[in-house]
Amino acid sequence: MGGDVGGHRVTEAVAGAVAVLRTVTDRDWTAVKPAGMEWTVHETAFHICGCLIAYAGNLAGGAQDDYVPFDITLDEGTDNTGLLHVLETGGALLAAAVRTAPREARAFHPYPFRSANREGFAAMGVAEVLLHTYDLARGLDLAYEPPAHLPEYVLTRIFPEVQPGPDPWRTLLWATGRGDLPGRARRTEWRWSNNLVLPAERLTLQGVTPASATDLAAGGDGGFDWVEDGPFEGTREAAGMTLKAYEAGVHRPEFGLFVLVRREDGRAVGGMGFHGAPDEDGRAEVGYDLAPSARGRGYATEALRALSDWALARDDVRSLCATIEPDNAPSQRVIARAGFLRANVEEEQAYGEKEPGLRLYVLSGPTPEAT
Repeated sequence: MGGDVGGHRVTEAVAGAVAVLRTVTDRDWTAVKPAGMEWTVHETAFHICGCLIAYAGNLAGGAQDDYVPFDITLDEGTDNTGLLHVLETGGALLAAAVRTAPREARAFHPYPFRSANREGFAAMGVAEVLLHTYDLARGLDLAYEPPAHLPEYVLTRIFPEVQPGPDPWRTLLWATGRGDLPGRARRTEWRWSNNLVLPAERLTLQGVTPASATDLAAGGDGGFDWVEDGPFEGTREAAGMTLKAYEAGVHRPEFGLFVLVRREDGRAVGGMGFHGAPDEDGRAEVGYDLAPSARGRGYATEALRALSDWALARDDVRSLCATIEPDNAPSQRVIARAGFLRANVEEEQAYGEKEPGLRLYVLSGPTPEAT
């Protein structure tokens, strides 16, 4: 789950691409355009180099608001073998940046949430290599198919809304408009999605990717540095819910699970998130838990306020609810401090049936007329 794995995936993807392209360095790459592309083979290969080096620069340099302002050029007369050397160098730089970046490092990437962590940069780099090598191979009439774990690495980190299929490579090609999958309409537009991170005063709420959810549900740490008694049972259950939604193709990552990470030491102290996307009336349910050693410090209240403010500022969310056991006084205090109120009869009917014995609390946003 960490930087070593991401760095290795980058290195492996680049090595596979270079091995294929090295067989045709005697051809004129400036004279061939892969079908459906505006770039030549040479321009596409150089684009991969630029992406890898730009990602390495942003992650290593800690860019926050834009790309680091530099570009690369090839020396005049650089041949195809030299271009592949640049590609290998770009891969080595990104792999090193991923391996050495701190766990909590995040740097600028424009979409969708304007930042990525080390795993995100590794996955984006691998995606650039795999997908554009496929484009190049088509243009040069070469056979190319990466090992399944490489497209799976990409899909489970930056394509969280894409339902997995039995063949990760075919699924990634479909997800990026490069192929067909039985039962799925062909994609004409696509973008990958790095995880969302919401800031709070002492915490960050870090969106859990399908890869992280899989590890958490199986008893792992999900790539987080947990306090000694975390994660608690509810976080693992929520990770399992996230994984089921992903496998069913209904996962919306911004309405999944977030891990609460302390700013002061980078330790994960709990989990918080949604039971699913808002319904047609804009209602969504939240849940949370903390490791026992992190309780009583106001973390849950702080995180719930941040999550609620973010959700209710959206056009597709009108109200939030939470269900709490009547004897769980600490959780009731958290929900009250975050602004939730005990539901009335009309609200309980609107939210539908709940588990018997639980109390329903609701926090409503501004009415459409007031916004």
